[in-house]
Amino acid sequence: MAATTIGKLSDLALVTQVALMHNNHAFDQLVRKYQSSVRRFFLSQSLGDSQLSDDLAQDTFIKAYTAITQFRGSAAFSTWLMRIAYNVWHDHLRRRHWQVGCLDADLPAAKPPGTVAAAPLAVASAAPSMLGEDINNALALLKEAERQCISLQLVEGYSLDEIASITQMPVGTVKSHLSRGKTKLANYLRENGYDG
Repeated sequence: MAATTIGKLSDLALVTQVALMHNNHAFDQLVRKYQSSVRRFFLSQSLGDSQLSDDLAQDTFIKAYTAITQFRGSAAFSTWLMRIAYNVWHDHLRRRHWQVGCLDADLPAAKPPGTVAAAPLAVASAAPSMLGEDINNALALLKEAERQCISLQLVEGYSLDEIASITQMPVGTVKSHLSRGKTKLANYLRENGYDG
């Protein structure tokens, strides 16, 4: 049996325990398994804001717990959970837009130069802090949808179909966002001394 099938069966077993028996220990196992990927998604979207990422990850797991009986198993649990995270991010943007009244709530405020933020991309976590800062700056150049698709594919390893399911975008649109986003990232990094 493939590892992904075993993982999916394991997730289904845990979800069943949570949904039917309110087994908090089973939910804790799901949280431990997926908290890093959910947090990385928010770090990518918030351009490295650790506190915001932690808060939004917590909101995601609370929403997942309260809605767990709605999980049908037609997609992987990780895809279902990431769809919740995606919605939590968009709810955050709407609240921020309403509270601040700003016209461009799509992008979080850029970090001032010299501020070292937590690196959202897995490659940056092991690299010097300058690379993490440059990746955050490059991500800031992307449109919201491009950044989401890039994060889901390059950081979390989701397939095109899974990204389409999470974002509710057609696969062709996901491909377009990925293509444009990768080009912008490569150009920015090349212009800042990183060889392709």
